[in-house]
Order: sequence, then C-alpha cells, then structure tokens
Amino acid sequence: MTAAQKWDSVLVAKYPGKIKKNAQAEDALTLYRRLLAAQPDGSVTIATVGFLTNLADLLQSKPDKFSPLGGAELVKRKVKRLVSMAGKFPSGSEYNIQCDPIAAKYVAEQWPTEIIFSGFEIGQAIHTGLPLIQNEKIQNSPIKEAFAIAIPMSKEDAAGRMSWDQTAVLVAVKGYEPYYSVNAGRFVCREWGGNDWNANGKGHLHLVVKMPVPQVENILNALMMHQPVKK
Repeated sequence: MTAAQKWDSVLVAKYPGKIKKNAQAEDALTLYRRLLAAQPDGSVTIATVGFLTNLADLLQSKPDKFSPLGGAELVKRKVKRLVSMAGKFPSGSEYNIQCDPIAAKYVAEQWPTEIIFSGFEIGQAIHTGLPLIQNEKIQNSPIKEAFAIAIPMSKEDAAGRMSWDQTAVLVAVKGYEPYYSVNAGRFVCREWGGNDWNANGKGHLHLVVKMPVPQVENILNALMMHQPVKK
C-alpha cells in the first residue's frame, strides 16, 4: 500500500487520536533512544519495514538525557536482533534500499547485533487482506479499511495485497521457525541501491521459503482477523 492511495488520510480522519499532524509526533531518533534506554539489556527486537534512515541516525547518535551511551553502544547493549524488510536475495534491488542506499549501507556495515533480512521475494509471494475485507462481522477496523481502499486500486492485488511488511513482523514477533529457514552470511549494500549476498560473511541471515505459501497466508490473515475494541 502506498501513500498515493490516500488510505492513511482516511484513517486519520475516521480514527482521530492525540496526534493530529506530523509535527506533533515525537522525533524518531528521540523515540528510539528513550525507549531503548528504558529496556533490559539484550531484550529488544527491532522490526523495520521501511527505509533504514532512522536506524542509521540512531547508530550515529550522541549521548543524551536518556542514556550516556552513544548510539552504537546503546544498540549493542539493548538490542537482541534487528529484523528488516529490505533487499532481494541472493541479489537485486529493492525499494527500501533504493530510497536511502547510504543509510542502508551504513546500517548493514555498522549494526552491532544480528540482522535478519526478509527479502522482496518473500513478501511478494504472500497475498493477504481479502478474507479480512470480506468479513462483514469485523467493523471499525483501521486495518480492514486500509486494505479495502488499497486492494481495488491495483490490478496486481486482485488475489490480495503482497505482504512484505507482515512477513517481517511475523518473524520479529514469533521467530522464523516454522515459517522459514535462513541462509547465513553478510548483506552487501551497493551505493546505487542494489544488494548482493556474501555467503562467506557472518552476522546476517536472510529468510528462505520453508512453509508452503498458502499456509503462511492463512496464518497472517488469521492474525489480522480481529474486531478492534475501544478502550
């Protein structure tokens, strides 16, 4: 789903919250440092499904009121692993890398903990959303509305929306088993926005299909199939 489909504007209008405009939101770097500093050592899994700009900024950040540690040391102390929807394997070019390849290269080379990459090819095969938008019992669901707006606007989504972000979040929350196996090595980011995979490297993993695609689709669709509760 893209901003051009305007689903985000519809959600803001229909589901108002404390934040009315972007300027009211906490700066991403401040948010990262505040939250990480408050967590137990080695306890945090970060899932990123967009550009790696904010994580590059985090690595290069200075000590502040939240922590006396610089960004790289703060990450090393607090973070267990990073799961990133980025790249294409074994090589190729993918949007989240293309849009800020300098930040992506910096994170790939400097991130001090394990990184699991969920590549373009993983989410491209997984289609979700149709069972949710066809479920009349679920009402007032921002997720349902986003899918209902976006899916009809793209012919390629006729069987459901390709699910790059959901697969990465699934692995971040539940681990890659039994859904996927992994290849170990090193992500090599090119400054022009492409990537390769160094199978002889260490510290990185990328997902490889294991569970049949229809089963993963069923799992993701089921996880989204909930009636929101107003609190």
